[in-house]
Amino acid sequence: MKKTILITGCSSGIGYCVAKGLHERGYRVFATARRRESVDKLLAEGFESFRLNLTDSNSINFAFEEVMRRTNGELYAVFNNGAYGLPGAVEDLSRDALREQFETNVFGWQELTNLAVPVMRRQGYGRIIQNSSVLGFVSLPFRGAYNASKYAIEGLSDTLRLELRGSNVHVSLIEPGPIASQFRMNAVKALAQYIDVENSFHRERYQGVLKRLNKEGLAVPFTLPPEAVLKRVIHALEAPKPQPRYYVTFPTYLFGFLKRILSTRAMDVLLAKSGNNN
Repeated sequence: MKKTILITGCSSGIGYCVAKGLHERGYRVFATARRRESVDKLLAEGFESFRLNLTDSNSINFAFEEVMRRTNGELYAVFNNGAYGLPGAVEDLSRDALREQFETNVFGWQELTNLAVPVMRRQGYGRIIQNSSVLGFVSLPFRGAYNASKYAIEGLSDTLRLELRGSNVHVSLIEPGPIASQFRMNAVKALAQYIDVENSFHRERYQGVLKRLNKEGLAVPFTLPPEAVLKRVIHALEAPKPQPRYYVTFPTYLFGFLKRILSTRAMDVLLAKSGNNN
């Protein structure tokens, strides 16, 4: 029997790459997306696909129940991936802006995970894979909402991993860093929707933020293709003892190392400079 995996956010980028790679590897992939047109595209390419909107509990429940129906109640893995980044200074983030960031990046993931865990406990095996970020353990200026959402995912995942010890249900965090995707394009839309740039104290600095987000090609050095994430996901799925964390890009390895050896003040100097340069 093929191993089954439910993936969120498969319209492009990491989600699409992982869905395609695992499908070619022999997994039975349920590739979900928020928009109908994305689902239609995935169906046309031969995927089992349906809508899953992470901000909508009914949509999450429908998608999960559809997977259960098609697999007779079996699910090997969930790859929580669907997310977006809201750029903006922390002092410019409204309650509504933060709520929307967390609805997609945290609450929807946790709701889906809470549906999967009892199934995996009952069958005696399973994998929960969370697509976090280098910004899940270090902070950069004007990434506060996204930072907070990824820090939350890291905390929930670390706790869940402890609570699942001995169950043969494993929890792994993928921490990519810069990956080629539509992330910046979606971030520009979120900034326009939620941040009042013209009335912000940081109005001039937002021009630099927008310049970076709208830059053609790769925005920062060491950007890797999404296949680099696929490689880690495969290990998290197939290793007898998957790693709790998977670094992907050079910045993730670098900042992970520096955070262990530098003081908080020294890290602040480094991260402030890095955040202002890209």
